[in-house]
Amino acid sequence: MKVQRLRVTFTRGEDLKFITHLDLMRFWERALRRAGVPVAYSEGFTPHAQISLAAPLPVGTTGDAELMDVYLDQRLTPRTFVERLKPQLHPAISVPAVREVGLALPALQADVRFAEYDVDVPADGAEGAAEAVARFLAAESVPWEHRRDDEVRTYDIRSLVQDIQLRPEDSEGELRLWMRLRSDSNGSGRPEQVAAALGLPQPLRIHRTRLILAERSPAIEAWRKRGRFAGV
Repeated sequence: MKVQRLRVTFTRGEDLKFITHLDLMRFWERALRRAGVPVAYSEGFTPHAQISLAAPLPVGTTGDAELMDVYLDQRLTPRTFVERLKPQLHPAISVPAVREVGLALPALQADVRFAEYDVDVPADGAEGAAEAVARFLAAESVPWEHRRDDEVRTYDIRSLVQDIQLRPEDSEGELRLWMRLRSDSNGSGRPEQVAAALGLPQPLRIHRTRLILAERSPAIEAWRKRGRFAGV
């Protein structure tokens, strides 16, 4: 029986950036079990831990502010939760914040609206990046094809992008872009595909810095209602 819902903010560093979403879920199940956290389990023939991640982090991507909901069948304070969990964490994962949220809130996955990324690309081959970004943002639509194995998907990649900005970067030979991309049940932007649509080289590094939820993004929701993202 679920009696409490904790929203966990966690990081994923370089050493674990190539694990899959399924591997990450297995890691959390083991870590919570070893920590003695009273996780609630589903009923039925094959019970499973009641934990959910906001949005899968693509393989090869690091993250600063990933979100996970953990349902408990006994109450714990957020501090006790962290104290029990910390010894079980891999060095590439940390938990900077935990807070209690209402059991009746929508599923975490359903609340995600946008994801923000830092995307580093080689400066060599990225000449004219500022002009490419300006053209892309000014366009009403940008047709795009994504090929995966034998499947080709055609879509408007512009509709998946709210904003892109060039950022100063200390690393010599690299250009950093900040992107705020759509991430919901109707579509999710992929930073490497946006970089390709801009005519930029393959990213050297992709780092997700923030997930934006509907419940705390009134300005973005107002922007959405003006017509850019119908159906969000």
